[in-house]
Amino acid sequence: MRGYKVFAGTANPEFAKRVAKHLSLPLSAAEIKRFSDGEISVQVSESVRGKDVFIIQSTCAPANINLMELLILTDALRRSSANSITAVVPYFGYARQDRKAAPRVPITAKLVANMMQTAGIDRVVTIDLHAGQIQGFFDIPVDNLYGSIVFNDYVKAKNLKNPIIASPDIGGVARARSFAKLLGVDMVIVDKRREKANESEVMNIIGDVTGKDVILVDDMIDTAGTIVKAAEVLKKKGATSVMACCTHAVLSGPAYERIAKGELDELVVTDTIPLKEANDKIKVLSVAPVFAEVIRRVYHNESVNGLFI
Repeated sequence: MRGYKVFAGTANPEFAKRVAKHLSLPLSAAEIKRFSDGEISVQVSESVRGKDVFIIQSTCAPANINLMELLILTDALRRSSANSITAVVPYFGYARQDRKAAPRVPITAKLVANMMQTAGIDRVVTIDLHAGQIQGFFDIPVDNLYGSIVFNDYVKAKNLKNPIIASPDIGGVARARSFAKLLGVDMVIVDKRREKANESEVMNIIGDVTGKDVILVDDMIDTAGTIVKAAEVLKKKGATSVMACCTHAVLSGPAYERIAKGELDELVVTDTIPLKEANDKIKVLSVAPVFAEVIRRVYHNESVNGLFI
């Protein structure tokens, strides 16, 4: 058996340790340093010749540094004769620019895909890509896992009286519908738009939420503006409670303050991105066991899709 090794960048070391623990495997050693001008220096501290290698590294903030760490570590492992390199990227950064939504803008998700392949990555494992079609930007296998695998059990355990799923915008309808089908409940949509430039968003609810326990579903929560405003509107429309299940806790800018002061009762996230501060309203569920099982299955050439059936 050729064996496999698991390395980690510095983006989320605690998550990497949890994954390694579930694999009953120590994290392999690599020295990641900075030159005085900020450039990244990597040295792999053990032999990887002929091994299948997995690198655990979210490309969350600071995205540029974490992405470069992943690419440089990949290059070091490729030049050290690793048999294969799988990038385990729990949070795939730069994914929001996945199409030309305006003239003269980049498609950064495709650019990052090109960079990863050029560096020598053979496979990517991630969870809840901002848009599923990003998988098509790669010419290598991409396993896009679903956060619903952990949210589903958590929501069921709460025994909500009248649960209903809500999509915070039109773009997230497919994700919300899938989650609603999994739970066997109905769905509503928050229709968000700006009537004029520089004016606040107008939100309308498509569906009835009177007396309902609403569960907003999204792939990420960044500044929390949309989610908190949606919670406020849903309660005005008669919702009994509002919780949100968002896989990636980006939580930048005024997000923590908005969540603490807003109408949202609970925010459930995963540990793909480390939280910057504690908040009584935020519940973190770990997807480390899921990624550990995927790593094991990829190495043994077993079905990944079987996890979600």
